Amino acid sequence: MPTSQAAARKRRPARGGLSFQQLLLLAFLSIGALLGASSLQALATLEQLMAQSRSGAAEAIALAAAAQNLGSRSQALERAARQSLILGDAQLRRHFDETRQDAQATLQSLQQRGLPPQLGEHWNGRLAQVAALLQGPAAQSLDSERAVAALFLDIDTLNAAIAQAVQELNARRSGELMERVEASRRAVTRRVVATLALAALLALALGVWLARPFKRLERAIRRLGENELSRSVEIAGPVDVRRLGQQLEWLRVRLLELEADKARFLRHISHELKTPLASLREGVALLQEGVTGELGDSQREVVEILRQNTLALQAEIEALLRFNAAAFEARRLQRSPTELSDLVQAQVQAQRLQLQVKDLQVQVVGGPVRLTVDAEKMGSAVANLLSNAIRFSPRGGTIRIELARMDGRVRIDLHDEGPGVHDNDRLHIFEPFYRGQRQPQDTARGTGIGLSIVREYAMAHGGDAMLLDTGPHTAFRIELPDDS
Repeated sequence: MPTSQAAARKRRPARGGLSFQQLLLLAFLSIGALLGASSLQALATLEQLMAQSRSGAAEAIALAAAAQNLGSRSQALERAARQSLILGDAQLRRHFDETRQDAQATLQSLQQRGLPPQLGEHWNGRLAQVAALLQGPAAQSLDSERAVAALFLDIDTLNAAIAQAVQELNARRSGELMERVEASRRAVTRRVVATLALAALLALALGVWLARPFKRLERAIRRLGENELSRSVEIAGPVDVRRLGQQLEWLRVRLLELEADKARFLRHISHELKTPLASLREGVALLQEGVTGELGDSQREVVEILRQNTLALQAEIEALLRFNAAAFEARRLQRSPTELSDLVQAQVQAQRLQLQVKDLQVQVVGGPVRLTVDAEKMGSAVANLLSNAIRFSPRGGTIRIELARMDGRVRIDLHDEGPGVHDNDRLHIFEPFYRGQRQPQDTARGTGIGLSIVREYAMAHGGDAMLLDTGPHTAFRIELPDDS
């Protein structure tokens, strides 16, 4: 995609919608509203129960007071009736009638509040008999007075029964109120538990829904970091997350353009350097062969110097191209489940001839260790370590390769019996084109890129390559994250 199109895509605004912050606030408000509604409903239920409790208490007090008042009225009625019969006083008779009306009104109030009707009927019947006796002739007043006293004994018994009935009524109503309170408590508890469960499910659903775009962003960023640039970045979600996804897509396009520019540059520099270098080598070869005439000793010496420097320059150019190609390819991993012990054994077999030339033995211990890696690139890293060990090992020596899995990491350790790395070289040993001070005398000078390629490939897998401090000999380690 051209740069102008990528820039236009970068500037293109995201479609309308809510931002992540707004959605998060809306989620909190929704959960808060749900919990608030449940709390208000619980408070309303509690207030209703408290009102019922206050009403029940007031009703119980009123019933008890009415029963007590009825007993007091009965005593007043008995005094007024007996005195009226003995004294024949009309004022006492009117007092009896007034007290009778009050007592009957109290009894009616008790009946309206739940007093058993038969008790009221018996009480009114006895009082009616007393009233009838008061209407009798004066000559029978003494007999009537004794009959009235007996009737009021029955009324006292009825008053005790009414008081007992009132207590039972209050107890029953109190029990009913407690049952309603308990039922309401269970209902409120169920509602609160259901509300909390619903709020938790809502929070979990919202959390998963809101976190999903960030997981996509994480995967997109990881793909960009691993140079997987073929897939476009499309992030759905809140408007600000979509905007960030568009920025990542713009970055992906720019990286593709940079990779293409780098590839074109490498092809161009390869052609531009190799072509004149080949002509220079051919010219030097012609001079050596005497095509232009016989050369003197000094001329032959100069031509030999030219030939050696031409070969060295060619080796340097090829090493540069090889390192850049390795760095470029390190970002293009093709991962697959790989048995590392088989991979190491394959590299040992591939360099069997070099091992035989120096009469070297290779021991591979540990495993099996299965890991998801790019087998080709990891094999190249192991091959570079093994080639380096062969180059520096003394004739008849032993190279030991150890595979291990521990603490969430997978390790490939390679030990040789070479002279080791000089202290001044330890910090620079993985730098491209760096050659240490201790070089073997019987081999050609190295290019200094093998170990840097090892680190490039290890870091591309999320790991690292390092030099171990194990004594006078050399030990390298490739450490990779364990995906098991």
